[in-house]
This record gives sequence, C-alpha cells and structure tokens, in this order.
Amino acid sequence: MSSVESLLKDIKNKKTLPVYFLAGDEPFYMDQITHAIEEDVLNEEEKGFNQTIVYGQDVDISQLVGMAKQYPMGSDKAVLIVKEAQHLSRAIDQLDDYVKQVQPSTVLVINYKGKSLDKRTKLYKSLQSNGYYFEFKKLYDNQIPDWIEQKVKAQGFTIEPKAKFLLAEYVGADLSRLNNELDKLFTIAHATKEINAEIIEHHIGISKDYNNFELRKALETRNGPKAFEIIRYFEKNPKDNPIQATLAIVFGLFTNIIVYHTLADKSKQNVAKELGIHPFFVQDLATAAQNYPLKKATRIISFIREYDVKSKGVDVSGNVSSTDLLIELIYKINNL
Repeated sequence: MSSVESLLKDIKNKKTLPVYFLAGDEPFYMDQITHAIEEDVLNEEEKGFNQTIVYGQDVDISQLVGMAKQYPMGSDKAVLIVKEAQHLSRAIDQLDDYVKQVQPSTVLVINYKGKSLDKRTKLYKSLQSNGYYFEFKKLYDNQIPDWIEQKVKAQGFTIEPKAKFLLAEYVGADLSRLNNELDKLFTIAHATKEINAEIIEHHIGISKDYNNFELRKALETRNGPKAFEIIRYFEKNPKDNPIQATLAIVFGLFTNIIVYHTLADKSKQNVAKELGIHPFFVQDLATAAQNYPLKKATRIISFIREYDVKSKGVDVSGNVSSTDLLIELIYKINNL
C-alpha cells in the first residue's frame, strides 16, 4: 500500500515514468493509478490534444506504438492509456522494442487486468529493469482487516476491532467495494472520527449482533442458544445470509480447529502464520480447540459436508428450508 501511495504522490507532483505496466488480479490499485494519471498529469486544456484512451480489444501493438511515438502538441507530455490491455496478451511481447527505446514525452499506461507477465519474457525483463512493471495481487482474507485499519488511519479516523472484522467479513476481499463503504463511513462519522459496530449496522446494513462473525464466536464458546438465535435472524434475512456462506464459515472454523490441534508451536504468531488467519482470532481459536477435541472436530467436519450436500437439494426428503438445515447442524454440533 505504501508503494502505491508513493506512486500516486509522484503522479500528483507530475513526476511520471514513460511507461506504467500495471498487471495482476487486484484491479483496485491498477484503476487508482490509471485514474490518477488520467486526471493529474495534464491540465484540462492539454487533455484535448494530448490524452488518448483506447481499449485493448480495439487496437494492435503496432497502432499502439505508433500513437506512443507521437509528440505532444502545446504540452510537455502526452498521455496514452490502454484499458483492458489483457486483450493484447497474445501479442504483448511485441511491445519490448518500444520499452527499450521509449518516447520520453509520452506517459504510456498499460492496464493489464487479471493477468501477469511471464517472468521469463524479454518484455518483462525490460520493464522490470527500468522500473516500469507493477504487479498487484489480491489480498488474502486475513489481510483485509489490516488493510481497513491502514485506510482508516490514513484518513485520520479510528475503528474498533469488532467493526473492522464485521466489515471485512461482510465485504470480503473486494477492495473497490470496501473503499466505497469506507468512504461512506468517513462522511457519516466525520464529527467523531470514530467508526464502531453501531455505525456499520445503521449505515451499511450489517447487524452487529446477528452475523457469521457472531455465529462463529457462539460456536467457539459452545453457546448454543446464541447460535440458534442468529440462525433465526438469518431466516428473516435470507438474501443477506445465504446458507452456503454460513456453511463455508463454519467449515473454515472447524478446519482451523483441527489444524490447531496438530501444531506443535501454538504461539499466536505461529498459529496465525500456519492457518493464514489474523492474530486477533488466535485466542478465540484456542478456546474453540478446548471445547472441541480433535476427534469431535473431525466428526463435525463430516456433519458440515453432509449438510452442504443437503443444502443443494441432495438426500433431502420433503420441503426442508435452509434454516431447518442449519438448526439441525448446530444441534448436532452442540450435542456431540
């Protein structure tokens, strides 16, 4: 994130590179950098003659190189942005000659979404050696809470842990959507500069008490009544709480419990690393492991698989709702 901020700062200050090859499967940063170049490198008068935006499916490499080699008119710089450049993947290596001998007055942006270059190619080596290649990978789910916290701190706000994890679990690793939701919260909480679970509940639509985050905690502590209460809430809001998402959360919990039991080093840092979870959850997992010995956790995994199959309409007799299936599953887990 810091490297992105540095890039954006340089672009705003008009310290640009001749080529920005933006690749990878995380579009948020790619779009952020592309937008910054589109908005900040040229003024409005210069854009009319010197800024061109094309799409990968509409041009070939020779046309692209021809446009990139043109001199600007009435400006020090020309900007050429290629969106959806992944459509040029079969011929993209032909760009190597241009990268080795760039037009210094052109800022060429290649927005290569969903793909990365083969590290063995001449093009990649040329881009990398000149500092023109930027690859952005999707964050893992356990990295999302820290991303939220960094974003919040950068705006001069604070966020309570529960609110952070609620938002991470509700939105997932979609950084564009997360960014939009946080922007809403910054506007709402501008007076206090504090984001809590109540604000998220009222303005984002996530119940602070009835969600998969709280269901997981209820299962970890073997709090059956609370778990059933959450499932009943899900029944009233089925679109926001699909059974497949809930089963995935429950499956993930008991898979982690099994792995936790097998670890020799149960320190917070090692557990977080080995299981790919946020350190915040390690103590809760330790509690869950005490409540579910290895044999029980293994048996519960077979229950979850059984109800996953049933949730898809297999081996079910009569009209059984998602709520009925989840209640049966929670009952089995609590009474094992």
